[in-house]
Amino acid sequence: MRSSGLPVPEGGSSQRAARLVADRMPQLGDEQVVLAFSSRELRRGDDVYERAVQASARAATGVRGVGQLLAVPETPGQDPHHAYLLVGLKGDAAARLDRLPVVREAVHRAVAEAARGRVTVAVTGQTPLTEELVATDVGDLRVVEAVTVPAALVLLVAGLGSVGSAVLVLLAAGLGVVVSMGAVAGLSLVTPVDTLTLMVASTVGFGLGLDYSLLMLIRYRQARAEGLVPQVAAGRAAATAGRAVLWCAAAVVVTGAALFTVAVELLRTVAVAAGLTTVVTVAVATTLLPVLLPRLDPFLSAGRVRRPGDARASWERWARHLMRHPWPYLGGAVAVLVLMAVPAAGLRLGVDLDRASLAHSEVGVGLAQMERDGLANVTLLALPHAPDQGPVDTADLTEILAGDPRVVSAMALDNGRDLTVVAVVDRIPPDRPAAGALLNDLRRLAVRTLPGGQEVLCAGQAATLADLQQAMRSALRQVAVLVLAGTFVLMLVVFRSLLLPVKAITMNLLSTGAAFGLLSWFTGHTANVVVPLMAVTLVFGLSLDYEVFLVHRITEHYRAGTACCEAVARGLSSTAKPITLAATTMAVVFAGLLATGRQELRQMGFLVAVAVLLDATVVRLVVVPALMQLLGHRNWWLPGPLARLLPPMPAPPSASAPRVPRPGRAEEGLAPTVPSHRKETRS
Repeated sequence: MRSSGLPVPEGGSSQRAARLVADRMPQLGDEQVVLAFSSRELRRGDDVYERAVQASARAATGVRGVGQLLAVPETPGQDPHHAYLLVGLKGDAAARLDRLPVVREAVHRAVAEAARGRVTVAVTGQTPLTEELVATDVGDLRVVEAVTVPAALVLLVAGLGSVGSAVLVLLAAGLGVVVSMGAVAGLSLVTPVDTLTLMVASTVGFGLGLDYSLLMLIRYRQARAEGLVPQVAAGRAAATAGRAVLWCAAAVVVTGAALFTVAVELLRTVAVAAGLTTVVTVAVATTLLPVLLPRLDPFLSAGRVRRPGDARASWERWARHLMRHPWPYLGGAVAVLVLMAVPAAGLRLGVDLDRASLAHSEVGVGLAQMERDGLANVTLLALPHAPDQGPVDTADLTEILAGDPRVVSAMALDNGRDLTVVAVVDRIPPDRPAAGALLNDLRRLAVRTLPGGQEVLCAGQAATLADLQQAMRSALRQVAVLVLAGTFVLMLVVFRSLLLPVKAITMNLLSTGAAFGLLSWFTGHTANVVVPLMAVTLVFGLSLDYEVFLVHRITEHYRAGTACCEAVARGLSSTAKPITLAATTMAVVFAGLLATGRQELRQMGFLVAVAVLLDATVVRLVVVPALMQLLGHRNWWLPGPLARLLPPMPAPPSASAPRVPRPGRAEEGLAPTVPSHRKETRS
């Protein structure tokens, strides 16, 4: 596994510029990293200091795949104890990542031998940052597992009332994660798989595995509480909860597939990995669990714990109360969600190098030193020209840049054939908004001062970040449309209703907007530009899980002849407990990402955890049932021509099955799931 570090949009101008420089001026390499020298006692120009710098330069150029070294000019205000060399690394991202440890070891050894500890060197740049992220991600994955697994176990024991049931759910989810990670490892044989992808896939897999296994187990226990023998109860769970789980998984896959349209390899790989993980976890829940449940039936009651009160009775009282007063609760809940969503309007999207998490690493130390000295970024202006025209005249450009207080130096180079490059060193960190403004100024200035018709391409970290932000903002609109369209079609097929899909989309938009509003408060009104794309697809997919489970049960009762108000009350009271338990465990799993060192993972973990909790409580337990009560039979309205185009509703499972009386009272929350076929007057 590797880490991509900074996602690069395919076909962006910065990528074309980088390829042009690498092809026509290979001595500059495919990337420029910096050797940042420092000494507590020696100054630049001291004999020992100079010997250390020269020794490191010789050591670096002796490594295969290292291009030209350039001394970075001294800047006004630069610490006299600091010096810098720009080193060109050749090869693609994977090759540079493999080569970096060799370069680092060579320069560290050379400096240590030449200065005897009186001078230090830090290797910094995009590839060193990527290398640091690899180590951080691997460590973070272990931390997330150590936090979420025990927390999920405690919640499951408390919610299910027995250690045996909780352990079975946890083992099923864990098995799904193990198999999923094997599938993702196989995916790495076809396309590079990044450690961020691994982190997202394992988190999604564990959360979905808990959700799906939990819903299957609860439905099985409900059937057993009715008196069905274990084999028949497992079949009933597979035919009812299993069907709902399959639709839930389809929702996650459909919403995640929208990421395939984004021209960023990282996001497409995340979509593939999340899709594979979803397929594996739903396969474990719907095939392996129905086989294991009858065989492990006695184990499910092992380690019973005492639980206060009768939760099912409480949920039933709430459902009846809500059915009598739908308008006040609907208005209040919607008002709360809208108020939560208001701060989302001020959320700014950008990229942050997350210096706090890098502070104690070599790359972080070097980066901080460079920024203090005003050497925050290097931009390469690539100026291609015809071989017979000679170097592009950049005198006016470099002269004006020399007077710009934001620019440290501007140096022109030519390959002697068909490319001139202006290396611009500036004081603005590439992840700051002012970096984009400087980049635009460079382009305008180049157009004004260079010969007419001269093509100007910008390469470097600031240019890549600018391309990434533009691509993400464009893709967000496109992905949102695809997610909404996919959600509508899927819900239309599942519920054979025109209004239920519209309601599902509206509710998801409410909970997602509220979660983004809280994210804006949590992050100080800024968020990583990649987070909304990944989070929107995840939040919509996971929210539809609870929509399907709740409305699927309500629809079962309604289509069996129960009046709408009664069907909603029954569906809500019988699914409230599994939905809240599943959502709580899912939120805990994603909240585990808050323990990681990567800013984008912390933001995504917070956003998804909050969205899931809001969706499973305010939306599914208040807004949806209240709205369905008000809409009445119109919930299932479907025009005749459209009904003929959709597949027919599957037949409900047979109510006749072998039953065995069970001693003692039925388990808490285990209401009968066989819908009554008694005709009732519909309101």
